[in-house]
Amino acid sequence: QVHLAESGGGLVQAGGSLRLSCVASGRTFSIYAAGWFRQSPGKEREFVATISWRGDTIYYADSVKGRFTISRDNGKNTVYLQMTRLKPELPAVYYCAAGPMAAATSRIKDFGSWGQGTPVTVSS
Repeated sequence: QVHLAESGGGLVQAGGSLRLSCVASGRTFSIYAAGWFRQSPGKEREFVATISWRGDTIYYADSVKGRFTISRDNGKNTVYLQMTRLKPELPAVYYCAAGPMAAATSRIKDFGSWGQGTPVTVSS
């Protein structure tokens, strides 16, 4: 397992942008796939984006495709989620997740390590 710490959340107006970061500890992070998920109050945690360990395979939820970009810098043990054209949805906590597989996946059960989350609120 790796320890993950998210940052970058906050309050933003609809149409605005935010960049989330997830810093990992542990040498194995660079060979793990990573993902971003989000959860609003009273709702289940849902998939947002995932990236393979090499960064060559990426998947997005349909709801964010074309607006969000996931990327990673293995030299810095960091995964990013660039969010643009944010919509006035329910507030959500965004969670970073990692490994222990190399391939990108959208399945929550595949991820063994989770961060504490960073909150994002989009105002209308």
